[in-house]
Amino acid sequence: MFVDAAWIQVSKGNVPVTAVFKTNTGFIHAGAIVAESHCWSFLKGGVTVNASGSAELYFESKDTSVEIWVDSISLQPFTEQQWRSHQDQSIEKAHKRNVKIKVVDAKGNPLPNATISIQQKQSSFPFGCAINKNILNNNAYKNWFTSRRFTVTTFENEMKWYSNEPYQGKEDYSVSDAMLQFTKQHGISVRGHNILWDDPQYQPFWVKSLSGQQLSSAASKRLNSIMSRYKGQVIAWDVVNENLHHNFFESKIGNTASSVFYNLASKADGTTTLFLNEYNTIEEPGEKSSTPAKYLAKLREIKSFPGNGNIRLGIGLESHFTTPPNLPYIRSSIDTLAATGFPIWLTEVDAAYLEQILREGRSHPKVQGIVIWAAWSPQGCYQMCLTDNNFKNLPTGDVVDKLLREWGLEEINGKIDGHGFYKTSLFHGDYQVKVSHPTLNNSFLSQSLSVASQVDDESHHTTILFQVSA
Repeated sequence: MFVDAAWIQVSKGNVPVTAVFKTNTGFIHAGAIVAESHCWSFLKGGVTVNASGSAELYFESKDTSVEIWVDSISLQPFTEQQWRSHQDQSIEKAHKRNVKIKVVDAKGNPLPNATISIQQKQSSFPFGCAINKNILNNNAYKNWFTSRRFTVTTFENEMKWYSNEPYQGKEDYSVSDAMLQFTKQHGISVRGHNILWDDPQYQPFWVKSLSGQQLSSAASKRLNSIMSRYKGQVIAWDVVNENLHHNFFESKIGNTASSVFYNLASKADGTTTLFLNEYNTIEEPGEKSSTPAKYLAKLREIKSFPGNGNIRLGIGLESHFTTPPNLPYIRSSIDTLAATGFPIWLTEVDAAYLEQILREGRSHPKVQGIVIWAAWSPQGCYQMCLTDNNFKNLPTGDVVDKLLREWGLEEINGKIDGHGFYKTSLFHGDYQVKVSHPTLNNSFLSQSLSVASQVDDESHHTTILFQVSA
């Protein structure tokens, strides 16, 4: 695995430039940027190579009229073991804190050899799986889903326009209302997915025949309808889905259609983050439509629209992987997007190499949440299921459960040392701490503990005090 980087400038204009490795097995894309004249732009990418022998690095553009100038090229190699070690270190630094628990008697003296157990009750990191309407009348599905301790979900189709208004003027939110009630009962947050979709094949059937003016009116009505209904009940809105790959609204309304809809969305709900949501930004290094550079350009386009300067934007990376993941490219791409300061989520994860993707996402300090795209249906899932039709885990489900345990769900047990302390490192979240000692006559004392992220203090201290029987 290699991380590549370089400073790029072109002789004129703004031109897409791609880094490409030529190996004895073919060409491998390793990053892209929109380079400019009169200033240097930083390209960062990565590549995973399953070949031996020499390779050549090219910086290329389809515009043959420009010169490409390159400076400060770097290529840093990593073994798989080094990469995994960095993931673990990053998770430890970004998502955990050192905790020191002191156990004393009524007089304040240390009580050595007391036993302690720590059980996570709620993780602070949003991690979950999509669901669909099948969960409403299937107790086995409900039990499987809620027992995983998922903290966030996305409705697979039930909040989409074609579900809520299948016939013009006849809105139906009954299913999404019921699903939202279910998630509230179990303390699970919901991403609002999606208000509008820029792909022409996913419109309500009656929308395609509308004129530009009629479409603008219908889409605005749709936006205000769903946002007013669920304002304050969702943690994010995917406003115009996949508007880098597609341009249904732009082609019929005008080039600023997406910017206008984000403007309207910010007025309808100014406190909830408004996401772009795209695929192949991190999945496919050779993808031209949704490179990190083009994602950034779309964000700038929306922010620069009059009235949009202060809207709360977010970056949604769908993460539908159909090929082995290029981990260095994923990390470099997220690094590039993270420079905006906007929240980043992996929103629709499915992959044959699921554990690699989940670890990479969890280890990046700027990724603020992950949703797996594996809503269950009797006929099968979109690309990947976590469970069979009897709600027994498939290997993918075992991967998720293993990582959930590793990331805090597994109970921690230990003994208080001679000074009355127990030290450990805990993921950010809420915990129940139980302390037992022979003097407690086979009972225990329990206390809640909240472990929060604090940049200015790497350690978190709490004292558990209990009365020892005479």
